[in-house]
Amino acid sequence: MKTKMQLLRLSIVLGCLILSFKGNAQRQRQSPHDTVTTQINGANLRVTFGSPAVKGRTIWGGLVPYDKAWRGGADEATLFTTDKDISINGKKLAAGTYSVFVIPGKEKWTYIFNSQTGQWGIKMGGVANFDEAKNVLTVTADAKAVPMEEHLKYIFKGKMFGLNWDQQQALVTIE
Repeated sequence: MKTKMQLLRLSIVLGCLILSFKGNAQRQRQSPHDTVTTQINGANLRVTFGSPAVKGRTIWGGLVPYDKAWRGGADEATLFTTDKDISINGKKLAAGTYSVFVIPGKEKWTYIFNSQTGQWGIKMGGVANFDEAKNVLTVTADAKAVPMEEHLKYIFKGKMFGLNWDQQQALVTIE
């Protein structure tokens, strides 16, 4: 009886380990990751993101639907960190680390800074994985055509910040 009980316990432990490995396998990164940093008005800024490639796909309005919240990169949600309070498009963002979500439109994009971090970027069905109640800042940017960029990049250009991918770019002002 004691041996049967030990075998049962061992089976349960092994089953849990197998399920754990299966769950982690579904969350393996599919794209290379990158980090960009800068300093603006004494604030150290860092963005960490998954950098998928176009690979001949239709990105805007295709892979990334218009007017729908998106994780702003591949795999886990993009992270934006500032060590000092800053303003983005004139709106205050307190020092801290935030997940960045993007709602791309044909002419305007919305950047969402959300206090929840560590979540995988999407839920089943492709819906962005964030709690809207934890949005701390929402700003818009004009989208503009730019030369082709195969891999998604976040850029700092002077006091401007934003996403550049495929043939689109949308930048906000940081002060």
